[in-house]
Amino acid sequence: MPYPIRIILVDDHDLVRESFKMLLEKDARFSIISHCNNGAEAIELSEKLAPDVILMDINMSPINGFEATQRITNINPAVKVIGISIHNSPKYATKMINHGAKGFVTKTSAFSELTMAIERVYEGENYICTEIRKKLQAKGE
Repeated sequence: MPYPIRIILVDDHDLVRESFKMLLEKDARFSIISHCNNGAEAIELSEKLAPDVILMDINMSPINGFEATQRITNINPAVKVIGISIHNSPKYATKMINHGAKGFVTKTSAFSELTMAIERVYEGENYICTEIRKKLQAKGE
């Protein structure tokens, strides 16, 4: 797969967005091509820039991450979305996947897990972070 992986960051918290940007840009595998703070902007940017991967927060306004993910993946199925959330309940991961996301990582995950998720999703795999995967296995799902 060609590098760098072109990424759009979507989160309504400036500090989170800026921190992800700073950390990811230190790795030559990744290029942050844009960032925004809501789902409406994410839809617009994805149409304009056609990123490889979008890191998508869930709780945003006026369009949340679920709806934005569904719209983006319907418009351009080649764009791969990874849900990023503070919510560590499996129902959020399941809902993001059902809306077209290819991965889900909690904000409590290690940074190395986020980079692994980006690579795996970019390569065509689905990825659910360890924290959520363990909860799903415990529930027998």
